Amino acid sequence: MEAQNISKLVNSFGAALLSVGQSVGLSVRLDKGAIGPGVNAPGSRAAALIGFVGAGLQGTVAIMIDEAGFGAFVTSMSGGLLAPDMDDPVALSVLGELTNMVSGQAIMKLNVQGLDITPPQIITGENIKSVPSTSQGVRNFTLPFHVSGGRVFLVLTVHG
Repeated sequence: MEAQNISKLVNSFGAALLSVGQSVGLSVRLDKGAIGPGVNAPGSRAAALIGFVGAGLQGTVAIMIDEAGFGAFVTSMSGGLLAPDMDDPVALSVLGELTNMVSGQAIMKLNVQGLDITPPQIITGENIKSVPSTSQGVRNFTLPFHVSGGRVFLVLTVHG
């Protein structure tokens, strides 16, 4: 995949996370100085992973989040009706919905016909981390964000 297309993909997903955060009433800020290749999401307690394929693109998008970031999104997106409990499947579904919203908005911004996404997979645990592929042609990028005292990491993996 050409560098220009990768840049467009990364920028679309980053802008989508900022936009979705704002639309649910949160102040989300990209930590521009910490953007980088590879996977770096320290302190993550939950993650939602979506795959994308089609139109010459293939990869995954993961939103990895610490406990404070999780609490901010669950509280805001549920209107305060849900407690941000990582053992509650309904509270965890908020993270899946956030990932759907970000992915849908990013794909609309990309304006690429034939690009499909998979349903989100939710993962929780103490200090979870993503182990990046070392296969040739696979590129990983981490975009770190701050939200209400917490951290959210957008991890993109692109094949090809």
